[in-house]
Amino acid sequence: MNFSKWSGLGNDFILVAAASDAVGIDAVKWCDRRRGIGADGVVIVTPLGGRDFRMRIINSDGSEAAMCGNASRCVAKFIAGHGLGAGRHFDLHTLSGIVRTEINSDGTVTVDMGAPRPFLGEIVLSAAGRNFTAETVSMGNPHAVIFVEDIAAVELENWGPVLEHDPQFPDRCNIEFAQVLSPGRIRMRVWERGCGVTAACGTGSCATLTAAQRRGLVAAEAEIVLDGGSLFIRREEGGHVWMTGPAEEIFHGEI
Repeated sequence: MNFSKWSGLGNDFILVAAASDAVGIDAVKWCDRRRGIGADGVVIVTPLGGRDFRMRIINSDGSEAAMCGNASRCVAKFIAGHGLGAGRHFDLHTLSGIVRTEINSDGTVTVDMGAPRPFLGEIVLSAAGRNFTAETVSMGNPHAVIFVEDIAAVELENWGPVLEHDPQFPDRCNIEFAQVLSPGRIRMRVWERGCGVTAACGTGSCATLTAAQRRGLVAAEAEIVLDGGSLFIRREEGGHVWMTGPAEEIFHGEI
């Protein structure tokens, strides 16, 4: 089976074009970084006609994600670069709805991530004897954003797995720690549900901007500085969230 390995700021994916979902694909084995191709997840891209494509996301632990912002940018360029679709605009059908993408002239991709959805509001979480106040945001998948004074002091590898499985999250949750550096710049690190620590998270960046806006910390847009680089997130009051960032093919092959 042919595959293409892609990266969205270090959040990496194995992309496969398939007429039917997941046939012959072992996501856990493929994502293994020692015995497989290595990735945070496998994305199955299925043409639906015209500029419409189904995007199915399987995490490295075998669970299925409803939505992934970084993967959506990779999929848009994969479609265009591998001759699966014509033009610069593609509509990706996910479990959380249709995501609209546009490939920009500089090679970045802008994605209409839709409007944030109601979740649990402000909640208190606990890990390692510490309490954290979190803003919860749904971007088609669940996020809990925790603002801190010093992100370098965050023990993400220790706190993340505990917070992901908090009893308030029956379907688990993505966990973001964020430090506001200026009104237009936020440093964020993420523990992704089903993956662990990743270099970047598109939906998490959108959730972080939304949570910061709720607290009056930023205006309509901000640069979200991640371990793997920066995403640029914009949201007009009460409107959709727009994400812009890079996506690149690392290699392709056959497995």
